[in-house]
Amino acid sequence: MIRRRTHNFASKETGSWRTEKPLILLDRCIQCGICIEYCPEGTIVQEDGGIEIDYLFCKGCGICGAECKTHAIEMVREPDEG
Repeated sequence: MIRRRTHNFASKETGSWRTEKPLILLDRCIQCGICIEYCPEGTIVQEDGGIEIDYLFCKGCGICGAECKTHAIEMVREPDEG
């Protein structure tokens, strides 16, 4: 079972500066765990038979989507605040 989370007390929530966030396309995801391994913040975990992203800590870097071999992660624009 692949499960990784590296948050500690030094981790910081993203806040409102992120411009894009990863969206998992369930019909393409084969749950290989590549996204979990490449996420530099450790915000992606495998739980309850699926992949989940902790958006409180995700920085929106896009590495997970770039490394996904089945193109199951799409970066989508965050809605403008205000």
